[in-house]
Amino acid sequence: MTLINNQITQNSRILSVGAYRPPRVVPNSDIVELIESTDEWIQQRTGIASRHIAAPDQSLIDMSVEATTIAIARAGISVEQIDTIIFATISYPFQAPSAATELAARIGANSAAAFDISAACAGFSYGVGMASDFVRNKSARYVLVVGGEKLSDFTDPTDRATAFIFADGVGAVIVGPSESVGIGPTIWGSDVQNRDAITLEPSFLEFKNGKSVADVGWPNIAQEGQRVFRWAVYEMAPVGRQAIEAAGITPSDLAAFIPHQANERIIDSLVKSMGLPESVEVARDIRTTGNTSSASIPLAMDRLLEEHPNLHGKNALLIGFGAGLVFAAQVVELPPKPQ
Repeated sequence: MTLINNQITQNSRILSVGAYRPPRVVPNSDIVELIESTDEWIQQRTGIASRHIAAPDQSLIDMSVEATTIAIARAGISVEQIDTIIFATISYPFQAPSAATELAARIGANSAAAFDISAACAGFSYGVGMASDFVRNKSARYVLVVGGEKLSDFTDPTDRATAFIFADGVGAVIVGPSESVGIGPTIWGSDVQNRDAITLEPSFLEFKNGKSVADVGWPNIAQEGQRVFRWAVYEMAPVGRQAIEAAGITPSDLAAFIPHQANERIIDSLVKSMGLPESVEVARDIRTTGNTSSASIPLAMDRLLEEHPNLHGKNALLIGFGAGLVFAAQVVELPPKPQ
C-alpha cells in the first residue's frame, strides 16, 4: 500500500490561552492549624502563600467551560471548528465517559474527537505535543488542550505533606496551524522505578467488596516530598536542555520559562542548572495559585502574559513533571496578543 501526498506541510502553534481560578482564595493561615504548621514554614518550603479552592458544588467541568470559552474566543474561532479535545487531568471523578466528552457536550463541540490523558503534572505538556503532531499531520486543524484539576476533592486537609500544596483551577489552549514553527519537538518519558513516589490511595477497588470509606479511607494524594524534590531537581534540568537543543535554539533565545508549579525551590534550581539568563522571565504562579497539577502550566502561562504583555509571540520553555514519575518539555512560541 502506498500513501499519497503523505507530506507534512503544515506547522503548528499555540493560538490562545484561557484560564479559570475559583474565586475562593485560601491563605496559609486557614490551613496551618489543622497540620500544626506555620505560614513561614510553608512559604520557605514551597513558596506558596495562598491557593484557589473550588466550591463544593463547582465541578471540574464547570471550571473547564470557563477557561475553554476564553481560549476559544481569544483564538478567534468557533466551537464548531474544534476537531479534537485533549483533556489532561487526574481528578475527574469518573472512569468513563471521559472528561473530554463531557466538556465537548457542555460547549457544543458535538462531533470532536475527545479523550483524556492521565499524566498528572506532565499531562498538559503531553497534550501540547500530541496536539502539535495532530495539526502538523493534518489529523486535526484546531485542537483544544485542557489541563484541569479539582484536587481539593482528593487532598486530606490534615496531611502535613500535602494539605498546603494542592489546589484547583483549569487552563486551556487552542493549538492550530501556523506559517512558521511554533511548537518544538517534545522531549518526554518516564522514570517508572520511582512511580510510587506520588500516589492516589486507596484504590477504588478497595470498595468493590463492600468496604466503606470508614474502613479504608477516601482516596487522597500522597507523596514522598523529598524523594520527588530530589528527582525533579536533578533529572529535569537535562530534559529542559534537550528541549531547547531540539528546538534549534540556545537559552539566550528564550524569553520565558514556564515550568510545572510544584515548588518554588525546584523552579529556582532548574533556572540555575539550565543556565538561563536573567533576561528570561520565570513563571512563579505557585505563590498565589498553589500546585494545580496538569493545570499549572497553562494557568502560569496566562498569568505571565497578563503581567508581561511583551511576551506574546516570544519563545518559552515548558516543562511538566509529576506522578508516574513522568515528564515532558517543549519550546513553544507563546500565543499572540488577542485582538
